[in-house]
Formats: sequence, structure tokens, C-alpha cells
Amino acid sequence: MAEERKGKRNIYSHDLEAVVKQLGKEALIEYLKQMLLIRNFEIRAESAYLQGKVGGFFHSYVGQEAIQTAAVGVMSPKQWWATSYRCHALALLLGATPKELMAELYGKSTGNAMGRGGSMHFFTEDMLGGFGIVGGQVPIATGAAFAINYQKKLGKKPEKDVSVCFLGDGAVAQGAFHEALNQASLWDLPFICVIENNEWGMGTHVDRAISVDPIAEMKASGYGMKGYTFDGMDFFNCYAGFQHVFEEVKKTSRPILIEVMTERFKGHSVSDPGLYRSKEDLSKCMERDPLVIMLKVLSSFNMMDEEKYKELDKEQKEIVMAAMKYAEQSPWPDPIHLEEDVFAP
Repeated sequence: MAEERKGKRNIYSHDLEAVVKQLGKEALIEYLKQMLLIRNFEIRAESAYLQGKVGGFFHSYVGQEAIQTAAVGVMSPKQWWATSYRCHALALLLGATPKELMAELYGKSTGNAMGRGGSMHFFTEDMLGGFGIVGGQVPIATGAAFAINYQKKLGKKPEKDVSVCFLGDGAVAQGAFHEALNQASLWDLPFICVIENNEWGMGTHVDRAISVDPIAEMKASGYGMKGYTFDGMDFFNCYAGFQHVFEEVKKTSRPILIEVMTERFKGHSVSDPGLYRSKEDLSKCMERDPLVIMLKVLSSFNMMDEEKYKELDKEQKEIVMAAMKYAEQSPWPDPIHLEEDVFAP
């Protein structure tokens, strides 16, 4: 039974005061604003979907904002990044504007992919894409890590230090995940693979789908690499953990596997009512809302109060509302351009 094989998690240990002192008030408030923008974007975009203004699929990142905000904050946008179809937050963090992303959701010509990609396929200059195939991004991100090393072998200075890949716990059972990690370890690739364990692969709990626990610490040893576990609801733990891992990979050029323990506050997608968990369980996990944790910490260091928090939240909401208006007013794609930018061998 799953309960019998649960392993003891060694959550990465961090010094909260040291992280706060290192970042300072200005940077921490900026990270909070980024998390608030993601939260507001997801809430309003989901509302638009329910009103029939957004088609296709929609996978919300609500509840997981601290993870990618911390990762990009540590490593900067100028790495190679890849993620799953739950890609809205990463695109925002890597410089895509709320307007272009919202327009993409609406299927408009001003969208991030000119209305052709939709919710699951955002991209930026440094983001290799959101991938609709479960686990499909892992080999791509591994290839990007190979490219970094290959440039070094050619005597060139790579523009990137590492390749970072985000995937859900459900993707761990895919063969591509294992093949990619094996290759990354064999070739000493600067690859950071991050499992965002929100405990549910669609409607199946991780205990019924993955045979080992903790995932990263046990899987990593099978490929001769290090594994770490972070608290994904705590921005400060994630920041300290990603900082440690980033420096380690740059120094050793060895891949690292990370499991970030988190919770999504929504179903797998908008069409998922989430009946597999009780309202009590959901309410309990929402007590550790990453935004609430961030506010409490900043308040304890006299950097933020409730009034200022509400003001920042309102600012981000207005940015998203303006993006929705932009998407509404943007033109539909002209079918005459449908075959442009389509490449095939």
C-alpha cells in the first residue's frame, strides 16, 4: 500500500533570515508582485474560459506560484526553459506580456503565437515552449543542455549556463523522462529537472501512480545524480534551494533532479471538478497559500502590511483586466496566413 512505502522527505534546509537579508525589501516586493500577477492572470483567464471566450484547454497554476517565481529569480530568464501545458506562469516570468498571452488564449492574431497555439503552447525567446504531450518537454530540455556543452567543446562561450525543465508528478512514469535522465547523466549535462509534485496526475493521486517516495531522492540515485526536495509553497525555501542547485550545476556540469512539494488549488484543467479530493482537504492545503506565506514573512520583517498587499493585488488585477480588454478588441487571425511559419522536412 502507498501508506506503507512512504519515505521520509529531506526538505532542503534554508536560513530564512539570510534569504530575506540577501534579497532585500525591493526585490522581495517585486517577487510578490510577480506572484500576484500570475494569480490574477490565472483567475481572470479561467473566468474568460468559463464564459466561452477561450477555447481548447486551460490548466491553472494557482497554488504553485512560488516555485517558478523563485527559479527564474535565481537563474534569470537567460537560461533554457521548458515546461508542460501548465505554462502561463513561466511565460509571464520570462518576459511575455499579459496582453499577448491573454490574446493568445482568446485565439487572436495579436497573441503570443498569433492565435495558433492557445493555452498549452506559449513560448518566449528563452522558453522552448509549453508541451501538450505529457513528458514531451524532458528530452527537448535535455537536448538544450547538450547544446550548451557542445558549444563549449567547439571553443565557444555559451549564452546559457543551464537547461531547466518543469514537469508534473504524473510525467515521471513516462519512458521519455527516464531515457532523458539517463542520457543527461551519461553525458554530464548541465540539466536541472524539476518535478512539481502537486500530488495529482489528472485525477490519480501520486501514491497510486509512482512506486517510490520521495521521488527525486530515490529516482536520482538510479542515474548517479543528486536529488533534492523543496517546499513548493514557500518562496524562500524554493529560492534558497534553487540557488544552491544552480551554483552546483554550474560548478560540476552534472544534472540534478528536484522534487518540489506543492498543491494546485484547482482541478487538473477547467473541465476537472476535482471530486477526488474533499473540500476539507482542499481548504487545509489552501491554508499554506504561497501568497499568504510570503505576506506573513514580509510582515514579520516589517516590509509589508495588509493594506500595501491589497494595493499591490489591485495593481496586478488592473493589469490583467487591461489585458482582457486588449484581447477582446484584437482582430481574429486571417485564414490566408494559416500556412505561414509552418515548417516540415
